[in-house]
Amino acid sequence: MKILITGGAGYIGSLLTPHLLRENHEVTVVDSFMYKQTSLLDYCYHKNLTVINGDARDATLMKEQLKKVDAILPLACLTGAPLCSKDPIAARSTNFDAIKFILDHRSKNQRVIFPTTNSGYGVGEEGIFCTEETPLRPVSLYGKLKVEIEDILLSSENCMTFRFATVFGMSPRMRLDLLVNDFTYRAVKDRFLILFEAHFKRNYLHVRDAVRAFSHGLANFETMKGEPYNVGLTEANMSKMELCLEIKKQVPDFYITEAEIGEDQDKRNYIVSNEKIEATGFKTEHSLSMGIAELIKGYQIINKNQFANV
Repeated sequence: MKILITGGAGYIGSLLTPHLLRENHEVTVVDSFMYKQTSLLDYCYHKNLTVINGDARDATLMKEQLKKVDAILPLACLTGAPLCSKDPIAARSTNFDAIKFILDHRSKNQRVIFPTTNSGYGVGEEGIFCTEETPLRPVSLYGKLKVEIEDILLSSENCMTFRFATVFGMSPRMRLDLLVNDFTYRAVKDRFLILFEAHFKRNYLHVRDAVRAFSHGLANFETMKGEPYNVGLTEANMSKMELCLEIKKQVPDFYITEAEIGEDQDKRNYIVSNEKIEATGFKTEHSLSMGIAELIKGYQIINKNQFANV
């Protein structure tokens, strides 16, 4: 299959691109390399890889590339609430307008798998799992744009969406602004963390399982299309304090305390059911403890100021 990935050198994309090459797909990556990442250098030898240093918002470029492929995986995104709040115009043009352009200019038989986010659930109800039928109540511009474009995608032909949990784990284009990655870094480097609203809960997903979800979606597209799917670790619906205690199992001298005053600017608080995608045969392979262990090793190599979406 011929596949176009926008943002294919990013946190997920830099693992997804070689994964799809190993599955014998022909992959074209369009990426602006805005973080000066070199995450695809190891795969430039591959005859089935095409790399284009360009912007997914470039209409001329995208029209040309859309003519050549069977499937489109639009990963190019200003990811995370802080970055979108910092530049809301770029956030809308990248996270909404560029995706809408793809939908308007692709052939209707071309497949689209879009990574959205379970951030759209915003603030859930205590003890009640968010399913794909749960009303979406995003609390940030990032979440609102994802929800807005997902609605259009799901009303279009040959599309599906993955509502990814908070992703973690090592990647060639690393991000340290994600919660598990951030907390583990603080445990390794600082040995302490002050938590605000430690009871807030989220679901988590290893980046390599996010990659595997795309392969699963492509392989089962005809039976899965037209639907959204929560994708996360079923056993990892946990509070920030519970997450810290999991990290402490591997970093015993990690000191955790709760702030007596102040609040978390990120108000997301929910638990998520992943039963729908599991019913299609998809199972995660990478546990939270496995991800923490690899992060601890990785943090012997990298420094925080190198890797963040800020």
